Amino acid sequence: MSLPPSAWAIYRRLLGLVGPYRGVLLLALLGLVVEGAAAGAFGVLTKPMVDETFVARNREFGLLLPLAIVGIFAVRGMAGYLTDLYMAKAARGVARDMRVRAMDKYLRLPGLRFDGEPVPSMLVRLGSDSDQVAQAVVDAGKVMLQQSLQVVAMLAVMLYASWRVTLAVLLLGPLIAWMMDKVGRRYRRYGHKVQETSAQMMLAADQALSNQQEVKVYGAREMEMARYTKLANDNLRLSLKVEATRSISSALVQLTGAVGLALLLYFAGREALAGRLTAGGFVQLMISMLAIIPALKQLTNVQGMLQRGVASAERLFHVLDAEDEVDTGTRPLQRAQGLIEFRDVSLRYPGQTQPALERISFIARPGTVTAIVGRSGSGKSSLVKLIPRFYDPDGGQILLDGHPISEYRLVDLRRQLAMVGQQVMLFDGSVVENVAYGELQQTTSEDVQRALSGANAMEFVAHMPHGADTHIGVKGGKLSGGQRQRLAIARAMLKDAPILILDEATAALDNASERLVQEALAHLIPDRTTLVIAHRLSTVEHADQILVLDEGRLVEQGTHAELLARGGVYAHLHAMQFREAGA
Repeated sequence: MSLPPSAWAIYRRLLGLVGPYRGVLLLALLGLVVEGAAAGAFGVLTKPMVDETFVARNREFGLLLPLAIVGIFAVRGMAGYLTDLYMAKAARGVARDMRVRAMDKYLRLPGLRFDGEPVPSMLVRLGSDSDQVAQAVVDAGKVMLQQSLQVVAMLAVMLYASWRVTLAVLLLGPLIAWMMDKVGRRYRRYGHKVQETSAQMMLAADQALSNQQEVKVYGAREMEMARYTKLANDNLRLSLKVEATRSISSALVQLTGAVGLALLLYFAGREALAGRLTAGGFVQLMISMLAIIPALKQLTNVQGMLQRGVASAERLFHVLDAEDEVDTGTRPLQRAQGLIEFRDVSLRYPGQTQPALERISFIARPGTVTAIVGRSGSGKSSLVKLIPRFYDPDGGQILLDGHPISEYRLVDLRRQLAMVGQQVMLFDGSVVENVAYGELQQTTSEDVQRALSGANAMEFVAHMPHGADTHIGVKGGKLSGGQRQRLAIARAMLKDAPILILDEATAALDNASERLVQEALAHLIPDRTTLVIAHRLSTVEHADQILVLDEGRLVEQGTHAELLARGGVYAHLHAMQFREAGA
């Protein structure tokens, strides 16, 4: 088995994953040993089978030998069944554990990780990569142990039959080892590339299928198909190289085996002429050699499984070894008053030359509405994402109730917030499960009913086939945009957090849906610290204060009337929207 030092380190780490499955693996190992011993026992029987039955014509062996052979293969079959069963338990268990660990890790990573890695790539790690790891750590180990024990057992039989002939044939050992090393290197090189192209294919397919309406409207089907076809062709080309490597290595092993058989025949003939080898001994050597050749072929083929598993493990460990969100807070926080203060806060995303936010300062008081407006890309969403610490600022401080938010535990800090965004997160569950998301165990049906009523959602929930227990489809696909928004508002009402963040919650709705959502928001906003990202300025005219961002800087601050009277950026944006509405 040929692995570089770095790959050996990964494989040793993989072996650590089988700790919880030591019991079943020991049973599987016992089965492997019995299998190997049975193979060796059959090899031993071949000598008396020929010498006593066909040469000496000994009638006593005529019944005993067939019964012994049946018994050997019955034992071998039972041992093989136990081996396969317990190896499968361990392999699938390791795959399950890796999936769960990777999923848990992703949910603990900082927001920047999700900006740099597309979700389809994460799904590859949770899916095929976890399976490849299981194959590498258990299935490949099974093949290696099984075939190695077969080789050892057959070599023992050969040495028993004629140590001189066996040592002569073993001269081929270094050649086989050299070939396996070459095959392993080639597998590593192309196996990793195959996995990368598979991830790229999934990403391309996800983008095209998720945006199929735009693809059709803009006539981009041929372009998307050309992109996907190129990736598929690259994947095919690399996969064929892997298969060619496997096929060539198998052919070389078989050729080497043929040379070994030729050497065996030559030296066995010399031994027979010298009177040191009987016909039964020759058959014993031949059958053992013929059993070793396919075992060596299997050991060569397992390189592909092993290399793919190590490459997948490397990708998974890259995720598992990433730093979690920084959470060093110790200050207790049951329910915040909701006083938020930004002091000279700056934020720059990795790899960006321009800051997303630069020296932002303002205060949002409990019971007030702070609107955040500005052109696209001005930093509105970046600003509100700092409050739940999806990102941490590069400079300045954010305070909640007079203390830096970094002093609070993340779970306590985020318990103080409810968010309603333009893209509502809903699951393929019931209305109740979505409204009481995260609070399901502590929520009564009366609580859900009150939240639905306050969010103007009972108007459509009451007409569903099973009421609040009706399933709403993947991502709420059975609902309209306005209905999804009202469920999100009901969820925020049920949480009853002191801080509310609204991120363009009505931007994509028609007038009728917007009116219903605005009425629902009117029930949600009072007595909270509310921050509203607004695209339509008409929705924030009654805000207590309006922050105007431009290229990451806070350029204006005041009420609607004050900012209009100032005649600055806000007045210009308002005039533009007024002209568009009038047109």
